[in-house]
Amino acid sequence: MRYARMPIEVESPEEYGYGLIRFNLSESSVADRSLSQLGLQIPDLTLLYGSHRGSEALRALIAAEGPGLQPDDVLITGGAAGALFIVATALLGRDDHLVVVRPNYATNLETPRAIGCDIATVDLRFEDGFRIDPAAIAAAVTPRTKLISVTCPHNPTGTMCSEADLRALADLAARTGCPLLVDETYRDLSFDGALPLAATLGPHVIGVSSLSKAYGVPGIRIGWIVSRDPALQELFLAAKEQISICGSVVDEWIAERILENRAAILEPTLAEMRRRRAVVADWIAGEDRLDWVAPSGGVVCFPRMRAEPPGGTGAFYRRLLDVHGCYVGPGHWFEMPDTCFRLGYGWPTAAELEAGLAAISAALRG
Repeated sequence: MRYARMPIEVESPEEYGYGLIRFNLSESSVADRSLSQLGLQIPDLTLLYGSHRGSEALRALIAAEGPGLQPDDVLITGGAAGALFIVATALLGRDDHLVVVRPNYATNLETPRAIGCDIATVDLRFEDGFRIDPAAIAAAVTPRTKLISVTCPHNPTGTMCSEADLRALADLAARTGCPLLVDETYRDLSFDGALPLAATLGPHVIGVSSLSKAYGVPGIRIGWIVSRDPALQELFLAAKEQISICGSVVDEWIAERILENRAAILEPTLAEMRRRRAVVADWIAGEDRLDWVAPSGGVVCFPRMRAEPPGGTGAFYRRLLDVHGCYVGPGHWFEMPDTCFRLGYGWPTAAELEAGLAAISAALRG
């Protein structure tokens, strides 16, 4: 493994310092929640080694979302990042080939690079609405391809593939004998109805998700891998046992309580995120220096500048932060030009969001 720090982490707001940012529009989740906001008080738990696969109650709650899924089809991991690391290191080696869409959440690219495998990136284009094209992915598959990797709903654009395209990708994976990995971390924040859980599309399809983004609890580090292939699950379990043996019984207890109350948490969250998306849409409509592809899920979008701002993009980002106190995710976090940026509208307060949007407009004008 050849590790290198990812720009999105080096320049993350927690590394820069939350106290130095007034309007944080760089985050990719809803606002962080506290135990009291969730109505939770942790009981006197025994701090033992938990089940290596994760608590059966938690796995059953996750499996219940997908017809035909069982608790043994779910492996609890240290966030979605831990799930993606396990999948990549379990399935890819230096002599293997990966097909992955770009832009993407950085771990989906950087962990395979650390492994040293051969990577074919299928670039999603603004002009095509950042649509995942199954034909383009099929054209990139070779006899050495060991994994196809997509993200839906997409990070950083917030776009979604259609159910027909997702099923076409699952069919491609079946034909080629190559597993399909679907990072579906934002699935619970799909505005117009969620797609089927990826793993329900066949034993060759692997789904990865977490509680971090939609539920605002990234601090408990709960994610999961869903696969109906027992051999794959055994392989992923072996990886988890070598990394951490098991997860935290405290984190898993909190996760169980959250998923038991899933609907009551998600319903108001989705309503508020739809309202905020409309706020951003109205702002974009009146901002003649930006274009965007309207998001269909998640809490992020990926606007594009129509022209270089005064002084160039570097001056724009410095001006935005140093003068206006606003932070967004520059394009290079996602291997894209810095004329694009990820804008997160779910984490700040509504007032901070509107002030941050005004700050972006001011910084664009120089």
